[in-house]
Amino acid sequence: MLDADGARHSDDRFDAWVSDIGPEQLLDLYEDMRVIRRIDSEATALQRQGELGLWPPLLGQEAAQIGSGRALRADDFVFSSYREHGVAYCRGAGLVDLLRVWRGTTQSGWNPYDINMATPQVIIGAQTLHATGYALGIQADGTDAVAVAYFGDGATSEGDVNEALIFAATYAAPVVFFCQNNQYAISEPVSLQAQRPIADRAPGFGVPSVRVDGNDVLAVLAVTRAALDRARTGGGPTFIEAVTYRMGPHTTADDPTRYRDPSELDAWRGKDPLARVEAYLTAQGALTDERRTAIAAKADAVAAEMRSGITALQDPDPLTVFDNVYAEPHTGLARQRDHYSRYLRTFVGSDGR
Repeated sequence: MLDADGARHSDDRFDAWVSDIGPEQLLDLYEDMRVIRRIDSEATALQRQGELGLWPPLLGQEAAQIGSGRALRADDFVFSSYREHGVAYCRGAGLVDLLRVWRGTTQSGWNPYDINMATPQVIIGAQTLHATGYALGIQADGTDAVAVAYFGDGATSEGDVNEALIFAATYAAPVVFFCQNNQYAISEPVSLQAQRPIADRAPGFGVPSVRVDGNDVLAVLAVTRAALDRARTGGGPTFIEAVTYRMGPHTTADDPTRYRDPSELDAWRGKDPLARVEAYLTAQGALTDERRTAIAAKADAVAAEMRSGITALQDPDPLTVFDNVYAEPHTGLARQRDHYSRYLRTFVGSDGR
């Protein structure tokens, strides 16, 4: 719908799903993408400066995340991987909550029921089963909320994803499977595991699919809205393949120059999700210098607030690692806690730090 040059194209199937998106609404989506890109760059800098243990960048995937995230209703429930910071931002996650688990001060970034989004799943593909199970619960409750699972192209080779598709199709579960095909499963290009478009796999399970330009925020919004509506009205699951590109490393522990041709990176820079919206809005006269400055200032302010909050976090008491492991007291855990406490007292200062 918005090509790499910022030209608007009509689509008979999906135009109606974004008929309410004029220049002002598109400006809001652009602002979201600009802010989340700034959050991402600040988090990467924080990791390089030793303030975070690790960070999985989303650079290049802003349109896929913001376009789909802004399509969701408050009562929908999201199950994501570890890279969906943009979706979490749309769901209302606090700025510090986006980072605290990567600083190592907590085992979870937020209370899932506060924002209807589970904390990120590190086990590849497991969240698709969680989403399908939750969707079956929605179905049993008789509501029209939807569960949404986010995962990458690499996850589609995992058994969990295939099992989730089988269950979802069998029971017509109200779940949307959102695959961000960012071209690499760590260092493995998608061409090694997918000889055909990934979206072609889902119909074999009885799940209709759509392949969308994941760098086009308008198209992503449209197809996600259509999939959500299908799920809400009893149509069952939909599989979305958003074709995008991971511009940065898999995580900050990764060196993509060892497996990625620089010319490939240059080619995808020309498809930047923010640049095409900028081009369109500028041509429409909607993205003025004043608005551009205001958006940049907001992004910087968000980054500064996030940095201030994350660096102010205090390390937890070492013994809190035993908290909330079991719902009820457990003698085995109490014994381990005692052993660890005595071990910590052998260090200078006897406070375990």
